[in-house]
Amino acid sequence: MTQKFFSKFVWLSCLGLIVASCATVANDPLFDSQIDQGAEGGVQAEVEAIPTRPAYEPGTLVEYIAQTGDTLPGLAGRFNTTVEEIFAANPIIPEDATTMPPGFPMQIPIYYRSFWGSSFQIIPDGLFVNGPAQVDFNATSFADSQEGWFKDFNESAAQQFLSGAEIVDIVSTNFSISPRLLLALMEYGTGAFSSSQFDAGQRQYPLSYEGEFYEGVYLQLVWAANTLNNGYYGWRTGKLIEFDQPNGNLFRPDPWQNSASVALQYFYSQTLSQEAFEQAIGPQGLQASYATLFGDPWAESSDHIGGSLRQPELRFPFVPDEAWSFTGGPHTGWGEGAPWAAMDFAPALESQGCLDTDIWATAVAAGLVVRTDLGSAVLDLDGDGEEGTGWVIFYLHLDSRGRAQAGDFLEAGQAIGHPSCEGGSSTGTHVHVARKYNGEWMPAAGANPFVMEGWEPHEDQVVYLGRLTKQGQSIIACTCSDANSFVVSRAEPVDLSIPDDEGSQ
Repeated sequence: MTQKFFSKFVWLSCLGLIVASCATVANDPLFDSQIDQGAEGGVQAEVEAIPTRPAYEPGTLVEYIAQTGDTLPGLAGRFNTTVEEIFAANPIIPEDATTMPPGFPMQIPIYYRSFWGSSFQIIPDGLFVNGPAQVDFNATSFADSQEGWFKDFNESAAQQFLSGAEIVDIVSTNFSISPRLLLALMEYGTGAFSSSQFDAGQRQYPLSYEGEFYEGVYLQLVWAANTLNNGYYGWRTGKLIEFDQPNGNLFRPDPWQNSASVALQYFYSQTLSQEAFEQAIGPQGLQASYATLFGDPWAESSDHIGGSLRQPELRFPFVPDEAWSFTGGPHTGWGEGAPWAAMDFAPALESQGCLDTDIWATAVAAGLVVRTDLGSAVLDLDGDGEEGTGWVIFYLHLDSRGRAQAGDFLEAGQAIGHPSCEGGSSTGTHVHVARKYNGEWMPAAGANPFVMEGWEPHEDQVVYLGRLTKQGQSIIACTCSDANSFVVSRAEPVDLSIPDDEGSQ
């Protein structure tokens, strides 16, 4: 009902006085006059300085057009207001709203913060994630078609000897970041496709992050992807609202900004001088390199998350009537920091630590296994075979012994593998589960929670802490596996169709 209601309201609004604000726009409508849409190459070009936002009186209602993936908690954090005040100003929004429909006109009470950054938007969110817009893209074919040093580059990475394009594929898949964006970062930072020389000075730290243990293209891209995700999901959830500029001054992203642009602002704030930072986040920076390689990023709509997004019904990832411990509340889906997309569950074992077990982890819903790797498996719930489309469930710490294989279709409750410590870092046998939708990691708690069998997760201020609640009951996350952390699946038992020890079914 909510989705139909939103769709009808947006359509009717577009027929009225607010028609201009119903289109998907690259920049805040207040500043359209500052952008030349006819710039050479179709890229937005700044024709005069973007003005500073006014110092709004507390509670001033400002116009805002919803962008893909917006949620009320995220908007409340960005505009320094509350969800309750947004509801009061927009009574048409249903109380059970999850994501806002892109193009939905809103009024938001704003409480001014100083030092707002540029309103210039670099790329759309749908081109940041490894989602539907990237399904037909092949990094190797693209690299082979280009000039520059990158096409012939190779490096030892992830215990393999890989080409530059293969490195991009691994990083983009693991972090779920667009391979096109990673290639554009390499072009802007090193001239990967416009220079025949990969200077010796660039080889050690090609993306300028001089951190210990991050030497070479692969580890620089790993750091870049992790940093970008921290910026993207920090802004998406309304938690990252400020950071330091290279000159030490405080930078608060413009409240109207989109998540991908803030991610890039945050990324470049970590490594560049002030002048280089301002260049990189402007129209002649990363956006220009992206457009040279792939065309104007704003030429077509790439909204990847619609209004009123709801997850399908999910079971717990273990056999009914078995008691498992809720050992990890919301924490990162992959990497370090944001997004807090994952939860951990551990079977009841005789002792703690990394122990082999014959207990099974199971499919939370019916789906196709589309990818397996060290300790991991990805379950595609829409069954189209594409990890970047629809809902997918990411499992980590599955023992390679008996694990389901890519191409296996599992019914809800069927065995997917044994919990273990395999893959990533772990202090004890467990399974880590996280969600993605159209390539975007979905926070475990918040507007669209990772509900299993009616149990809703809630995060704590401290990563890995948190709780599950259902009808007045509460289960507290704890690595101690005490009585207060145990949960029992009450789903209907199914035929596990347990694979043999070689993993066949």
